[in-house]
Amino acid sequence: MSGGRTTADQTDQGRFALMARWWRRALAYDGDERDTLRIIGKSTLAATLAWLVSYVALDARSPAFAPFSAVLIMQVTVYRSVVQSLRYVGAVVAGVAVQAALGFLAGPDLLTFVLVAVIALAIGRWQVLGAQGPQVATAAFFAFATYTSASADSQRLRALGEIVLLVLIGCAIGIAVNVLVAPPLRYRGAEYGIRGLAHTLKDLLADMYPVLAEGVPDQDTTGGWRSRAARTGGMIGQAWWGLETSKESLYLNPRRLLRRYRGHPGFQGYESVLGALERTLYQVAALTRGLDRSREEEGEALGPFLRRYAAFLEAAGEVAAVLTTLDETTLLPQAKRLERLTDDAEARRDDVVQETRERSLSLADPSMPYGILVTEATRLLEEFRYTSRVLLEVAQDAERSSGERKQRGRSAGGG
Repeated sequence: MSGGRTTADQTDQGRFALMARWWRRALAYDGDERDTLRIIGKSTLAATLAWLVSYVALDARSPAFAPFSAVLIMQVTVYRSVVQSLRYVGAVVAGVAVQAALGFLAGPDLLTFVLVAVIALAIGRWQVLGAQGPQVATAAFFAFATYTSASADSQRLRALGEIVLLVLIGCAIGIAVNVLVAPPLRYRGAEYGIRGLAHTLKDLLADMYPVLAEGVPDQDTTGGWRSRAARTGGMIGQAWWGLETSKESLYLNPRRLLRRYRGHPGFQGYESVLGALERTLYQVAALTRGLDRSREEEGEALGPFLRRYAAFLEAAGEVAAVLTTLDETTLLPQAKRLERLTDDAEARRDDVVQETRERSLSLADPSMPYGILVTEATRLLEEFRYTSRVLLEVAQDAERSSGERKQRGRSAGGG
C-alpha cells in the first residue's frame, strides 16, 4: 500500500483550505462572506420569531407560512425587503382570493382545481409581481388543500384568512429584523465595483505595454488581449448592480441617520466614474483591435511607434492603479494624484503624436494603424481626465460639507 496521499485526500485538503480562506475573509473584513453570514443569522432569527408567534401564540393550523414568509423577504437591502414583501403579500392574497372565489362557487373538485391553476398561473405572469409571481399559484394550491380539508364554510373561511394573516406576520417580522438588526448599509459597494473594473484595466495594460516595448506582438498575443477585453461585459454588469444595491441600501434605512454616515459624498460621482470606466474598457477593447491590425503594417517605423505607445499605456496603467484603491476616506488626495498621473499620460500621448510627425506617419490613412491607435489613446485619455475631474469635484464637495458640519458643531458647543 502506497504511503502517498491519494487524489481524494488532496481534494479534501483543497476544500478545507477554501473553507478556511472563506472564514478568514468573513472574520477579517466586511464583504460578501460576512454579508452571507449576516443574512443567514438574521433569517434564522426572523424565522424563529415567526414560528413562535404562529405556532405558540396563535396555535395556527399551518404555522410554517409565517417563518417561510419571513425568510423569503429577507433581502440585501431594507428597501428591497419592503418591495418584495408587498409583492409577496399581493401574490398570496391573489392566490387565496382565486381559490376562495372558485371554491365557494364550484366546490372542491378536480375541475375547480384546474380553473384555480389556470387563473393563478395567469395572474402570476403579471409583471407588477416580479419575482414573486409564482407565489400566486403556490398560495392558491396551499389554499385549495386547506379548503378541501375543512368541513364547514366557516372553517374554510377561517383557514384561508389564517394563511393571509400568517404571511403578513412573517413579512412584518422579517422586515423588522432586517431594519433593527444590523440593517445593511452598502456605502462601499460602489467603490468595490469601481476597484474591480480598475483592477481588470490595470492588469490588461500591465500585460500589454512590456510586449509593445519590445516590438510588434504576434497574433496569439493580440488575440488574447482582444478576448480579455471582450470578457469585461459581465464585470461591468456586476459593478452597476453593486452601485444600484448601494443606492438602495439608503432607502428606509435608519443607520443613514447616524453621524458617521452623514459625511458620505453620495453616489452621483461614483456613478459618473463607473460610466467612464465602462467606456474606458470599451476604448481598450477597440485599442486591442487596432494593435491586432498593426501586425499587418511592415516597416522600421512601427517598432519605435509601438515603444512610444507602450510608454503611454504604462502611464495609463498608473492611472488605473489609483482607481484600484479608491477610498472615500482619502478621496481628495487620490483625486489630486489621479489628476497628476493623467497629465503624465497626456504627455506620453503627445510623445506618440510627435513620433508620427517626426517619421511622417499618416494619421488620416485608414489603411494604416497609426491614426486608429492615436485616436483610441486620445479617447482613453479623455475618459481618465473626466474621471479625475469628477472625483476631484466630489472630494471637494465632501470636504466643504464636512467643514460646515464641524463649524456648526463648534458653534452649537460654544452656544
